[in-house]
Amino acid sequence: MSLWTASDAAAATQGQAVGDWHITGISIDTRTIQPGDLFVALKDSRDGHDFVAQALEKGAAAAMVSRIPEGVSPDAPLLIVSDVLPALEALGRAGRQRMAGKVIAITGSVGKTSTKEMARIALAGQGQIHAAEASYNNHWGVPLTLARMPQDTDFAIIEIGMSNPGEIAPLSRLARPHVAMITTVAAAHLEAFESLDGIAREKGAIFQGLEPVGTAVLPEELPVTPILRDCADAAGAVVLGFGQHGMARLVHAKPEGEALTCRARITGETVDFTLNTTGTHFAVNAVGVLAALSAAGADLQQAARGIADWQPPKGRGAVEDLGDIRLIDDAFNANPTSLSAGLATLAALPGNRRVAILGDMLELGPQEAQMHRDVATDPAMAAIDLVHSAGPRMRHLHEALPKDKRGLWTETAAELAAQVRELLTAGDIVLVKGSKSSKVSAVVDALRKSVQTPTP
Repeated sequence: MSLWTASDAAAATQGQAVGDWHITGISIDTRTIQPGDLFVALKDSRDGHDFVAQALEKGAAAAMVSRIPEGVSPDAPLLIVSDVLPALEALGRAGRQRMAGKVIAITGSVGKTSTKEMARIALAGQGQIHAAEASYNNHWGVPLTLARMPQDTDFAIIEIGMSNPGEIAPLSRLARPHVAMITTVAAAHLEAFESLDGIAREKGAIFQGLEPVGTAVLPEELPVTPILRDCADAAGAVVLGFGQHGMARLVHAKPEGEALTCRARITGETVDFTLNTTGTHFAVNAVGVLAALSAAGADLQQAARGIADWQPPKGRGAVEDLGDIRLIDDAFNANPTSLSAGLATLAALPGNRRVAILGDMLELGPQEAQMHRDVATDPAMAAIDLVHSAGPRMRHLHEALPKDKRGLWTETAAELAAQVRELLTAGDIVLVKGSKSSKVSAVVDALRKSVQTPTP
C-alpha cells in the first residue's frame, strides 16, 4: 500500500519530485532501509547525502535531498527540497492533517517509551494503530513518526521527549493530539533547568498542542501537580488526574508470581487488568494509559484486557532468570525517581539476597552528589542486602551506605562487569540500573555471557 506518491510528497514539502514514484515507508538509516522506502538525507554526525547512492542501490524508492549528491544521477528518483529537516516536518504535518483518527501524545521524565508501548498493545483489535518506533521522540523522531503514519490510522501514539527548554511545545503542535499524557516529572535533565518546577513547566507544554477541548492526563500526587494543572487549564484542556487518587485511580495492585493483578476506577468505571511485571510504578502508569485511551474514544474494558500482553522492554525493568540468579534489567536510564521505583521492585521480589548494581545517574545538575547520597535512605533500601556500584557519582552513595550493605565500588562499569559473577551467589535477585551513558548495561551483558541458563 502506498504511503506517499511523488506528487503528494512534493506538494506537502513544497519540493520538486524527480520521477513518478511512490513509497511504502520512510527511513533515515541505510542499515535498516527496506525496498520501497523514502530515504531522508538528514544531517547529523554524518551527512545523509553521502549515503543516498547506497540507499537507492538497496531498493529505496526515492530520496529526500537538498542537493543532488555526488555519484547520483540527476534523473534518479528524488524529492529535492530547500532543507531536509524542515521538509520532513512538513511531511509529518501533512501526514497528521490527512489522518482522521485520534492522536495520543505521551511525555514524562520516566516511562515514556514503556507507556507508549502499553498504549499500543492495549489498543490491539481496536482499528489501525500507529506508534513511534523505539524512542523516536525528538525533533526528527516526531515528524518521522507522523510522516510514516498511514492515512487510515484510527489511533496514533506519539512519544515526545526533551533535553532542553522549549522543545516539547513545537513537537506537540506538530502532532496536534486529542489526548496528552504526562507520566511523571522527575529530576531528569535537571542540569538544563533551574529546578524541578522548570521541568514541570516544560512537560506541561505538551498541552499547548492539544486539539480544542482536548484531554490532559496528568499524575495527581506530585509536588509539581499544581503546575501541570495550570498548564492544562491555560490550554483549555479537560483535566483527568491519575494515580492513587483522582478520576483515574489505582485501587490495588497485588503480586501474583511475576505479575500484578490490578483494579482501577477510571471516571467512575471499575476495570480489572493484569500486568507482566512486579513494579507497581508500571501499574500506576497503566491506569494513566487506560484513562488516556478511554478519553480518546477506545473501549476501556477491551483495552484493559489487551494490556495483559504488554511486556517490560529490554533494559527497562524486565525480569529474567539467568541460571541460578534472577535479573531485573533496568539499565537503560536512571534518575532519582526511576531508581527509587527500581529499588522498590527489587525489594518486593523474593530471593536469597537482594542485590543492587548501580551506575551513575547523569544530568542532575549541581545537587547530583547529594541526590546520590540520598539513595542510601530510600525506604526500599531496608530490604536490600548489598549494593555494588560504579562511577564517580555513585561513590557518594557507596560512602553513605551502612557498612553491611556496602559492596564493591569501581571507577567504571566495565571494571564491575569484569568481576560481577564473583560478586553474586546462587539464589540472588539482582537489579542493574544506571543512566545509559554510565554504561552499566555492560554488567547485564557480562551476566548473560557468563551464566548458562539450564535447558528444560
